[in-house]
Amino acid sequence: MNVQNPLRDKRDKRLPRIAGPSGLVIFGVTGDLARKKLMPAVYDLANRGLLPPGFSLVGFARRDWATQDFGKIVHDAVKQHARTPFREATWRQLAQGFRFVPGDFSDDDAFDRLAETVHELDDQQGTGGNYAFYLSIPPSFFDIVSKQLDRSGLAHPDGPEQWRRVIIEKPFGHDLESARQLNATVENIFPPDAIFRIDHYLGKETVQNILALRFANQLFEPIWNAHYVDHVQITMAEDIGIEGRAGYYDGIGAARDVIQNHLLQLLALVAMEEPVSFNASDLRAEKEKVLSAVRLPDDLSEHTARGQYAAGWAGGVKVKGFLEEDGIPPESTTETYAAVRLDIDTRRWAGVPFYLRTGKRLGRRVTEVAIVFKRAPHLPFESTATEELGQNALVIRVQPDEGTTIRFGSKVPGTAMEVRDVTMDFGYGGSFTEESPEAYERLILDVLLGDPPLFPRHEEVELSWKILDPIEDFWAQSSVRPEQYPPGDWGPASADEMLARDGRSWRRP
Repeated sequence: MNVQNPLRDKRDKRLPRIAGPSGLVIFGVTGDLARKKLMPAVYDLANRGLLPPGFSLVGFARRDWATQDFGKIVHDAVKQHARTPFREATWRQLAQGFRFVPGDFSDDDAFDRLAETVHELDDQQGTGGNYAFYLSIPPSFFDIVSKQLDRSGLAHPDGPEQWRRVIIEKPFGHDLESARQLNATVENIFPPDAIFRIDHYLGKETVQNILALRFANQLFEPIWNAHYVDHVQITMAEDIGIEGRAGYYDGIGAARDVIQNHLLQLLALVAMEEPVSFNASDLRAEKEKVLSAVRLPDDLSEHTARGQYAAGWAGGVKVKGFLEEDGIPPESTTETYAAVRLDIDTRRWAGVPFYLRTGKRLGRRVTEVAIVFKRAPHLPFESTATEELGQNALVIRVQPDEGTTIRFGSKVPGTAMEVRDVTMDFGYGGSFTEESPEAYERLILDVLLGDPPLFPRHEEVELSWKILDPIEDFWAQSSVRPEQYPPGDWGPASADEMLARDGRSWRRP
């Protein structure tokens, strides 16, 4: 059977994909995400020539602004956070499509005004009646905004050639039950192919490069299995604290915030089988197979760890502990560090543990996937050499220093047979002259194009909650509080002990 290469596409990838007539409505346009990521991404897309001339950007928020004020907000956000140079011609053309609608999410009149604004822009800007609605709002408002879009008619195109799409930011619920309720509400209003659940990590070039690394190279496939791989470590570390996000973070915690979405998506890409093509249905099917095969350890007390950062010094600055942060109750058991061991019941990965960890106030900001290989079965060297020789590893650096490193043993120059670890490194910055687009640029453009491979569907979301819910329930019933760890370190001692029980240790990125 001739299996299609998933990275081969009949379209010429060298040609830029340009969105057709369309507009974007951002709910929660006054928030940090909209100001720092979404509005700059829209400008960068326009600056790269990837948006149509009549593209429209509509903001919806409680504040009573005029369109001119909204234009200044976008201008300031673009000036501060855009990745491409500011061009006056690009700005003038883009600004013609700016509109702002004030109102509350429960205000019927506000959504009726929004519907009028959208229809006016069809005539004034030539959007073709095609709109994407970006819900950059707290999850508790997803339900009411979706129903308002339905009631006002905004969720439904006026003709067969038009489309309406909704973009939902994570988290997709706070557990399996709430995720199912959210999915039921949204899918009752929008068809499944019009719902785009954003996990911005899937828009990163280095995350997508996992597929290229695995399936475009014969070099790795023969050893990408339990015969050669000892274990896999997936890390997302931050060197900052909660940064004033107490209202969101307390009660959510590191596991729900990062493991349920980002890290499980990385696990799926690393562990999945080769899809028959790179289209959305085939790619998602393989990811769902992996997530459905994930098995939790029998003893969660020994194979999970959680902690909270304590007060201390980080980066030469004295910082508060999590329990001292404004808005955090002193009795809070919300974790700022979480680590879990997961196993995958497939032939490829039988007996290979996957260790996932994430935390705040750690040693440095880094996201990486480390494939750690088994030791050579026989080392015909002196004992001094074997003491210094570690395990081979393939490390995929997602951020900030995007690239891939291979660690292997090499002879040290000299008369003795001394072997030490060395690294072979690939960096995006040194190999490509073109800068990688920001994740939100790629994802917003994909929504406007109706291209869904990088967006998880509700089956993936529910499978990930099935994995995490038992861990969260175990922690909720435990009488052991999250362990304190010093800022600038790499987490609580219990996380090191978790791997030590398996005869392994965490990498220090």
